[in-house]
Amino acid sequence: MATYLKNLSDFSGTQVPDAVKYRFGIVVAEWNAEITNALYQGAYHSLINYGAVAENIYTYPVPGSFELTSGADILLQKLDLDAVICLGCVIQGETRHFDFICQAVANGVSNVSIKHHKPVIFGVLTTDNQQQAIDRAGGKHGNKGDEAAVTAIKMAHLAETVSV
Repeated sequence: MATYLKNLSDFSGTQVPDAVKYRFGIVVAEWNAEITNALYQGAYHSLINYGAVAENIYTYPVPGSFELTSGADILLQKLDLDAVICLGCVIQGETRHFDFICQAVANGVSNVSIKHHKPVIFGVLTTDNQQQAIDRAGGKHGNKGDEAAVTAIKMAHLAETVSV
């Protein structure tokens, strides 16, 4: 496995813009709260560490990962944001529910981004088991919340700086 014992949240080889002037929304699924809370902490602290102002970070819970799409859509309709981060965790179970939820959320996040012409970041873990989720929510593979925050900053910066 390519990720075996590798921290995927290492940004030492990349430049992250200053986030001070950007406004972010974070939509967090309440389902699998132990994991999503860790993802949220990673995302929030990364935004702050890269210069985001706490008053410019708007956090809203939604029941589960499926609702992340509509949560992001509502935020972009009601608030003037530069990017929205969607944080969730779907763990494979005994039924095909996992497949339907993961595909719906991935497509929904993309569609909301296109609809609003704003970056909407897919910070959703789609793991085979609880341990894999733990490993990616602050464990041995880093924190995907950190990665989602850095992605949001970079995409907000891209949207601001690209000119035609």
